Amino acid sequence: MTKICLVRHGETNWNALGKLQGREDIPLNERGKEQAKIVGQYLKDTKFAAIYTSPLLRAKETAQTINLFIGNLPLIENSDFVEKDYGEASGMTTDQRDRRFPDGHIPGLESFEHIKARVMDGLAKIRKQHPDDQVLLVAHGGLINVILSVLSNGKIGTGKTKLFNTCINHIVSNGESWTILDYNQIDHLSKFGKVTSI
Repeated sequence: MTKICLVRHGETNWNALGKLQGREDIPLNERGKEQAKIVGQYLKDTKFAAIYTSPLLRAKETAQTINLFIGNLPLIENSDFVEKDYGEASGMTTDQRDRRFPDGHIPGLESFEHIKARVMDGLAKIRKQHPDDQVLLVAHGGLINVILSVLSNGKIGTGKTKLFNTCINHIVSNGESWTILDYNQIDHLSKFGKVTSI
């Protein structure tokens, strides 16, 4: 059985401002760096075979910090798990996006089906490489929401679930299909009080 612990990256300044950030390479802010340390401490006794990460800086920084606590494992960048492309809406708040594109047609916006195809391909590669392992995957809110939506047949995920920075989600595969064990877990962040959900 393959088990994946999916972690959303720590907070960035764009998260704090409520801006949509797709392919922009925004680093973690100080709060995000602290969140990454906390999730690393939380996972330090969990055995992982490898860490996969989106190639974007905010995910890589989070993965590198977690890796300090879980054993300096192989860190594998995989572009299948890069954040969705928000097209011309990137850098806008959701209110700004809705005012600018009231019909919902956003030039350059990556389609759900395109994200689904690449992310499911990425998950299949992990399953093939790690048929009996648990791995850590650090990625992005928009991308993780697509995974949750696909695996739950739309019950949760995209359009329904706001994921917190450094939330933990677990999925498992026993063959060709995947099952969600839990999602948007943030017990490790309780010391923060209010945490960012955008």
